Formats: sequence, structure tokens, C-alpha cells
Amino acid sequence: MKHLLKLGDLTKEEIVEILDLADKLKYEKKNGIEHHLLKGKTLGMIFQKSSTRTRVSFEVGIFDLGGTALFLSPRDLQIGRGEVIQDTARVLSRFLDGIMIRTFEQKEVEDLAAFGNIPIINGLTDYCHPCQVLADLMTIREKKGKLEGLKMCFVGDGNNMANSLIVGGIKMGMEVSIACPKGYEPDADIMKWAYETGKFTCTSDIKEAASAADVLYTDVWASMGQEEEFQERAKIFKDYQINSELMQVANDGAMVLHCLPAHRGEEITAEIIEQHADEIFEEAENRLHAQKAVMVKLMA
Repeated sequence: MKHLLKLGDLTKEEIVEILDLADKLKYEKKNGIEHHLLKGKTLGMIFQKSSTRTRVSFEVGIFDLGGTALFLSPRDLQIGRGEVIQDTARVLSRFLDGIMIRTFEQKEVEDLAAFGNIPIINGLTDYCHPCQVLADLMTIREKKGKLEGLKMCFVGDGNNMANSLIVGGIKMGMEVSIACPKGYEPDADIMKWAYETGKFTCTSDIKEAASAADVLYTDVWASMGQEEEFQERAKIFKDYQINSELMQVANDGAMVLHCLPAHRGEEITAEIIEQHADEIFEEAENRLHAQKAVMVKLMA
């Protein structure tokens, strides 16, 4: 494991190692046990997209590990003025011990890894969100005691979250179902892989997808960069909501997860968020612990 570019690059065993280490680091942090495993290391954090959880969790995480973070926006880098990613990668590799990048195109992340010589962590692209799904898997395993054999249903746009949940869930032996309107399905190659590799369904019937689910998951109807499409999307996605009615078709004790920020009353009701707040905000916290585990695996 040289980088974290997408979950498809990791084996099941590598994912388990990350989750086990994340559990250990979480226990140590909760009990005041220092773990300066990256003392003297510096993480560059490139943000082409704004963030709350990604920035704070990575910055606190590298500090907990004894290292230092540098926040780098497009205004701070020549990449914002036209320097090619290949040159940026070569230069930053001589200053830093690792890079986390949150951007639009997956190719930018792949190019950083190809032309640099330090670990690259994908903090989010329009294609996938591996760090979030590692935290999701960690949370499900904490609450349910296992991953294998559980059914996870994602409701909404077949976006970067859906893509990564499919890969992470299938690799860990979960059944994965996607409920989305026609024309808004996840990446075609990822779905082909999922149908061939595990137990997977994609349907426009939300109740069919959520039937007997152990985990219900959703995300906003319009992601960053799609704000101008919101009015149109609101009409298309209006029936794709996690609410008390949908919970009735899921298994008793089903978890609800959301990568946040949530738009209450749209993709999820306020009632369901509050009923499952312990799970949703534990999931948010676990971004910190899962990403610390990734940094240790790559940068130690």
C-alpha cells in the first residue's frame, strides 16, 4: 500500500488492517495514550474543494500523531495559476512526507501519485471518497460487531459516495443495494464489477432496495459543483428520502449513516437524524481515527 487513491486499489486484508489500527488509535486517544508515530512528519493538504470534516480531521489527526499539517488552497499554490500537476507533484515531494488532496478530477490524484514520490491520500474527488467509507465501515463494525453478511442500502444520487460504498461494502463481504432515479446510477464500471464480484442490486424502487437492510445510508441530492442543478434535482429526488416510512422495511435495529453535511427535510428527515444521531456523529468522529490509521500505514 503506497497510496490511498481509491478503495478498489486495496485488498480486503489491507482494509481490515486499517480498521484494526483505527480501533487501536481511537482507544488510545480516548484514554489519553500518546501515539506520536509520525513525529517530525509533514502532511500537505491541498483543498480545491472546501471542507469541514476533512480539513479538521486530517489536521487534528497529524497533530495527534506528532506531525505537522500545511493547509494549501488554490490561492496558495501555483497550481491555481496554471502550473501542471506533474511539476507540483515533483516539487512538493521534496518538501513533504505525504499529501492529502480534496479535488474534482480523479486524474489529479492519480497524477500526483504517478509523478511524485511520496504517499498520496484521496480526501475526495467527484469519482470516489475512500476516507469517508473507511470511517463508515469502522462505524458499522463498531455498532454491529461485523461487516460480513450485512446488507447496506444507499439512497440517492449515484455519486462518489455510492461508488466508494459499493466497493468498500462488497470487498468486506456485505450485500450492497443502491436506490436512485434512472439516469443517476453509480459509475458503470464499478457496478459491473459489483455484479460480478458480490451481492449487488441497483434499482429505482427505494423500498425494494431498503428491504431487510441493516444499514441505510444517504447523501445530499446536489453535491459540490452541482448547486445550480438543485431545483431540478429536488424534483427528481423528492421520493428518495430516509424517513420513518422507509425504516419500516429495513431490519429491526437498522443503522442510519450520513456523510454530512445533511440537508434535513430533503434526503433525510430531521426525525431520523435525531433518532440516529449517535451513529451519524460517531461516523463523523471516526473520520479522524480512520484517517490517522491511513497516515500511519503510508507515512510511518
